[in-house]
Amino acid sequence: MMKETTKIKIDNLIFDCRTDGNKEDELIIFLHGFPETSYMWKKLMFSFSENGFYCIAPNLRGYSKGACPKGKKHYSLDKLAKDVLDISEFLNKPKFHLVGHDWGAAIGWKVVHDYKDRILSWTGISVPHLQAFGKAIVVDQEQSKMSQYIKNFQLPYLPEIQIRKNDFRVFKKLWKNSDSNEIDDYLEVFGNPKQLTASLNYYRSNYKLLKKAAKNQILGNIHTPTLFIWGNKDIAIGSYSVSENHQYMKSDYEFIELESGHWLIQTNYPELKDAITKHIIKNKNSS
Repeated sequence: MMKETTKIKIDNLIFDCRTDGNKEDELIIFLHGFPETSYMWKKLMFSFSENGFYCIAPNLRGYSKGACPKGKKHYSLDKLAKDVLDISEFLNKPKFHLVGHDWGAAIGWKVVHDYKDRILSWTGISVPHLQAFGKAIVVDQEQSKMSQYIKNFQLPYLPEIQIRKNDFRVFKKLWKNSDSNEIDDYLEVFGNPKQLTASLNYYRSNYKLLKKAAKNQILGNIHTPTLFIWGNKDIAIGSYSVSENHQYMKSDYEFIELESGHWLIQTNYPELKDAITKHIIKNKNSS
């Protein structure tokens, strides 16, 4: 078993990736959210490598120092989704399983929709289908309130200043279920001003697109076996978009609702591990 960090170069971007397992095995790609890094997946990746999978979790665009282009235009969903495909091609693995949380889930929905022939199974955590979520931001009062922070992030400079205040106190509140090594890893990324701005550029680049979902289709149906896991005490994702989710699922779809919040990998690890393991093993590539 090889547990390591590796650098993957795609065009002029260099992604820092955590890996675990045997490169010959079937691939699972794990996509982290905000404000976290690939560190969040370490325990789960180890479990899957023991089960005969090769796991890779990139620090996404902007979170990798060598893949941190300046300007919000570089953080559009289509670019973020293409990064995932490019990583699989770099590894010479045309088909793979995909797992994503938060922004990783948002990117995952785009990947699974645009490249459906490449994805063996998809697990989205916390953030539902972007058509459902984007619509909810506009038409659902509860979601609109919950997403006020996204509106605030549209301002230049000020969000960065507020986040850095009192040694990242705002973030540290969100990380209360993370261990100290995990928090150190996160601070290493967000402590770099360029990388902090890049992480906020996800919101700045894609907010208008999300809001369009109230009137237009921004993402269509999903034809990949899908597991979606959501905590009903999530402070960022209300029930409206979650209840709208199923209508876009045109393959096997399993929905798990937990009595929990947003940081499910830290607070509900056993349930997540069991559900995702079953889902991925059921959809193992038999060819």
